[in-house]
Amino acid sequence: MQRVGATIFALFASLSTPGRAEVRRGEDAPGTMSAMGLFDRFRRSGRTSRPSRNAERTGSTTVRASDGEDVRHLERFVTTKQGVEGFVEPRTAVNDVTLLLVAHDGEWTRRRVPSVKWAHDFANRHQVPSYDAAVVGVPQRMRDYNRRKKAGGI
Repeated sequence: MQRVGATIFALFASLSTPGRAEVRRGEDAPGTMSAMGLFDRFRRSGRTSRPSRNAERTGSTTVRASDGEDVRHLERFVTTKQGVEGFVEPRTAVNDVTLLLVAHDGEWTRRRVPSVKWAHDFANRHQVPSYDAAVVGVPQRMRDYNRRKKAGGI
């Protein structure tokens, strides 16, 4: 019984240890068998795929930077609404830094901004209180506004 166990162990050791079995990579014709270690399938050998350069094929989009139109929209919102508060949303893997402005009735707008500092400076220039959305979240009145709008009350 010990001999059988040792034989099985030796067999697995020879299959999973590179160098014991003669492996000629690239020389084997398609459809022929070559030696492969027991765990070779699970080893990473540079076969991880990179993100595709073709956005149409993958359905991915390019994130655009903030521009002057974004700033003008935020300024219009601040000057035409009452009780506006700013919520600075940090950069994520998907989105750049954004500034969420919420009026007293829950109406809101969100636009990309150049940086977190720029967003807080914008709010200070317009006498709008600003908060970090990652810390305080978004106000309940915004969710209530969305619910009313979805129900057709607005």
